[in-house]
Amino acid sequence: MAAPTALSRPLLITLALGNFVVGMGAFIVIGIIEPVSDDLAVSPGTAGTLLTIYALAYAPLSPLLVALTGRIGRRRVLMGGLSLFALAALLGALAPNFEVLAASRILAAAGGGIVTPVTAAIVAGLAPPEHRAKALASVLLGITLSQALGIPAGSWIAYTFGWRMALLTVVALAACVILLAWSKIPRGLSFQASSLGDLGAVLRDGRMMLAIAFTATFLSAIFLLYTYMAPLLSRSMGFGRDEISLILFTFGIGAVIGNFLGGALADRFGAGQTLVVLTLLQVGALPFYSFLPMPVALIFGWTLMLSVICHSFGAAQQLRLVELCGSQAPVALALNASAIYLGSALGSGLGAATIASLGYPALGLAAAVVMVAALANLQASRRLSPSPA
Repeated sequence: MAAPTALSRPLLITLALGNFVVGMGAFIVIGIIEPVSDDLAVSPGTAGTLLTIYALAYAPLSPLLVALTGRIGRRRVLMGGLSLFALAALLGALAPNFEVLAASRILAAAGGGIVTPVTAAIVAGLAPPEHRAKALASVLLGITLSQALGIPAGSWIAYTFGWRMALLTVVALAACVILLAWSKIPRGLSFQASSLGDLGAVLRDGRMMLAIAFTATFLSAIFLLYTYMAPLLSRSMGFGRDEISLILFTFGIGAVIGNFLGGALADRFGAGQTLVVLTLLQVGALPFYSFLPMPVALIFGWTLMLSVICHSFGAAQQLRLVELCGSQAPVALALNASAIYLGSALGSGLGAATIASLGYPALGLAAAVVMVAALANLQASRRLSPSPA
């Protein structure tokens, strides 16, 4: 079957649901750090390295696997990635110790590293240029909804029934999406095949790599704080299970709002200008968390605002890369997905180091310092671009 000429709603929903499962399974660690720490007798900092392990595995595996599977039909590739992801979540749920749980995260990274960039490449290939950012935002909605619903729900399940049940929930959801993908994604859906040569060409292009690196620096600032938000609020505000689940839900609601807002802003004002404004706003917003305790209502409102700003970033950055990379966009998007997880790994590592040396109250200020570095990265890459991107 030839590739369809436009995105159908069932196809878009299926791709978004695939990202929902991957997003929930990847970032659920944020909501289950303390249950894992208590059950497996490791420190919260050590439990937080599960996100770092996933990210460090994802970074090389995603672009490599996307390049190697470039000539295979997109339906089979997506179903294979989702199946691998489900198997990894099952292994993690059955893990007898922290070492096996950590190993399961590497397997999950391989599956997730296929799913997310391939869904983005499908959307970029099928959507008309004038609506491409909004279409990318729609498929990325799956990841943002995983933060609005999946992560807080997983956290609640972990605190109530144990962290293993939270991972089994991911397995069940992945199985449902696999069945949906089988029926909704057309057979023979394919585009210009990516190759290892395309991967090498992007890696050798300093301009493209600097643009992709902005994703890592921006998100490292966010995850420096976000990874440890639950223990930070537990210690500074006395938050327990319900409050932590609610603050994660609030962050997720902001993610949904920001997801659509970022796509609309990028289509109207351009990706580059949108990213500059968002980064400047983050520099001003992040230090708030170094001055807790604060009134509870203010914390929830500020967290909502922070999340809206943060999640307006994704569609704008992906549109910028599609415009810069042309026919090499599938590989560039895979490298961008790797940069997302590299940023989360770097951020969670910097967060752990900040806690160890300066304590939890320093997280907000440290995140703001890293965000200044992200702004410098963005401005440098824009100066090298042949267009205003």
